Amino acid sequence: MKSQTNIRLSIIGILVLLTAISAGAQVAPDVEKTLSPYFFVKSDDPDIDQLPLKATSVNVKLAGIIADVVVTQVYKNEGRKPLEALYVFPASTRSAVYGMKMTIGERTIIAKIDKREEARQQYEQAKQEGKSASLLEQQRPNVFQMNVANILPSDVIQVELKYTELLVPTDAVYEFVFPTVVGPRYVGRSSDESGSVEQWTANPYLHQGQLPPYTFDIVVNLTAGLPIQDITCPSHAVKILYTEPTSAAITLDDAEKTGGNRDFILKYRLAGGKIQTGLLLSEGQEENFFLLMMQPPKQVNELQIPPREYIFIVDVSGSMHGFPLDISKKLLKDLISNLRPTDQFNVLLFAGGSSIMSPESLPATSENIRKAIDLIEQQRGGGGTELLPALKKALSLPKSKGVSRSLILATDGYVSVETQAFDLIQNNLDNANMFAFGIGSSVNRYLIEGMARVGMGEPFIITRPEEAVQKAENFRKLIQSPVLTGIKLDFNGFDVYDVQPLRIPDVMAERPVIVFGKWRGKPKGYIRLSGTTGNYPYEKELNVTQFKPLETNSALCYLWARHRISLLSDYNRLNPSDNRVQEVTHLGLTYNLLTAYTSFVAIDNQVRLENGQALTIKQPLPLPQGVSDYAVGIRGAMAQTGSIALDPATLRKHKCEAAKEGLISEEKDRSAEPAPEVVNLEQFHIKLKEIVVTSGLEKDQVEKLIEKQMELLNRCYNEAFVQQTGLKGEIVFVIKIDPQGRVSSVKVQKYPQKNKTFDACMLNTLKNLQFPAPQGGQSATLTLTFLLK
Repeated sequence: MKSQTNIRLSIIGILVLLTAISAGAQVAPDVEKTLSPYFFVKSDDPDIDQLPLKATSVNVKLAGIIADVVVTQVYKNEGRKPLEALYVFPASTRSAVYGMKMTIGERTIIAKIDKREEARQQYEQAKQEGKSASLLEQQRPNVFQMNVANILPSDVIQVELKYTELLVPTDAVYEFVFPTVVGPRYVGRSSDESGSVEQWTANPYLHQGQLPPYTFDIVVNLTAGLPIQDITCPSHAVKILYTEPTSAAITLDDAEKTGGNRDFILKYRLAGGKIQTGLLLSEGQEENFFLLMMQPPKQVNELQIPPREYIFIVDVSGSMHGFPLDISKKLLKDLISNLRPTDQFNVLLFAGGSSIMSPESLPATSENIRKAIDLIEQQRGGGGTELLPALKKALSLPKSKGVSRSLILATDGYVSVETQAFDLIQNNLDNANMFAFGIGSSVNRYLIEGMARVGMGEPFIITRPEEAVQKAENFRKLIQSPVLTGIKLDFNGFDVYDVQPLRIPDVMAERPVIVFGKWRGKPKGYIRLSGTTGNYPYEKELNVTQFKPLETNSALCYLWARHRISLLSDYNRLNPSDNRVQEVTHLGLTYNLLTAYTSFVAIDNQVRLENGQALTIKQPLPLPQGVSDYAVGIRGAMAQTGSIALDPATLRKHKCEAAKEGLISEEKDRSAEPAPEVVNLEQFHIKLKEIVVTSGLEKDQVEKLIEKQMELLNRCYNEAFVQQTGLKGEIVFVIKIDPQGRVSSVKVQKYPQKNKTFDACMLNTLKNLQFPAPQGGQSATLTLTFLLK
């Protein structure tokens, strides 16, 4: 019985201790010490503009298989104090950022590329000298940070960046994705452990449901080169104008001006299901580049599929609460229900801790499948996202001989340990391959795509529930038979060098084989692609003389360099002394590209701020559509009132004490039972007992408003796990409301005992409420009594 109790707590028990047990916790002097995201609280100071980013507009030109994108960010200071704006934003994992410029009034400053440290020094010096400046840095291959210094009152500063990327069709469908928002990243380490490079994760977020405070617009001009069959945009409402059979203009509907809280996704197909294949050539003054795209054969269905083992790794953390977890449940139910009797499987759930369905994989019997589906259906989502321990646990499970193992991960990817996960998977390639499902409206595609890439598997992105069934079917097709294996490419008479990649991995989906490189002399000769499809040899040849260099292919130099950089650094953890760091830096400087080690910096020559210091403002981000406040979690709720400094010694102390008291079990005990039960957090309640209002407020209106917030208030109670600390009884809050209905102050008048975690979370939630304006234009006072039980 005791072990079952331990298992019931396993999914959230470690999370609770790591994030919320606060009897001995200390208040941190600096909320960013944890590097955790936090909730934005608007200042009452009219002199400070806390929302300096006013608009993001995007102009996209899709020419064949190459996208050229111009992103314009407009910053305006509507306050009375000079500002420095910091804005964290995403981009495609394949984007090659090759240019930036800053416009202030009539002056335009073209940014230059420099080594990261030197660019930062130049920016900081310009900021101190009172000059306007902008700095673009790469935090991840798909996460950038823009700094704009010395935005004076009434200033309008435009920063424009340019990038290009390659569109690779899958199953004859082309897809262009413009990510709009960076989801909150779970950080389980302190700033001292993570270093200064990870400071970007400590970013303010709006609450769930709050729309972006800036406008969003995107225009796409598509020139396909071949007749277009159809165009769809599953993410946004758009207007589509077909200018010719081969071209179209796509504009955002007026109702989508606040649509910058989810990825913009555009899909199109060419008539007859055709895809563009062949050879693109670019001739330069010093170097010539090529891009080869050769379509493999159609997928072959194998009649005899060997038995397989599937380990389903399911993210049930706070960011998956609600909509994303609902998609995961639908996906996993489909995947598990369609396993064959000869297959084996297991289910590992993870959040702050992890729980395994069985110590070893089980046969896919109807009874075991039913148990697995019941287990998944019980999940609600809550807590941190400890991905690495979950992966290590899955990889360490006993493996049957002669059985091919696949890991199937379902997550939104809101973590900051991408390269550590890549290393872990690469070091276990002989143990399993990896298929990653990204769940949600704005997932971390860098993690999802990277894990599949290094794990010799495939990535899948599911943004809507209705996509789950089709994605599951696509996964089963890939597992049944790769499209092409043992791939070899021969260049006969075509003088090439610096070809990437050196080894072409097996093609699992129906997409082209893509190779970048440089060429000398005249474009002539033949290129031969060979391999095995099903049980049969395959060969295809291409005549180089049929293709000519074109000026429209000038972006190939950027695409080649970006591809080379991705192979060197995107999916590897590099030490500063690693030779690959020097090579990436050289590529960035040579080809004018943003990398982890090179940045763009633009500095105005005019001194615009003679005296005083600009106030640094972090632009708050909206939560991605469908993502709940759980994604920021209780640490985020602490950020405005003092966060908990969860130092390692305190964590160990609480973990040991909780283990002694039976609140959690040791790791070996948590996997001892085959079917863990799940704690139902709704059994712990905070209830509204009494409301006292002064004149000017309607009690009924206040009661309805508070009732709508009870889920958030209960979350403070549940995440703090205060029932384990004996916190019961009444807690009373006194709220001051200004004439506009905004909360001017919140104080705790009565509580059974102090609990810093719970008190701060409650105070923050109540402070963010918006009440009806009191009658008579007067301030009002509200007293709320809650019962904890």
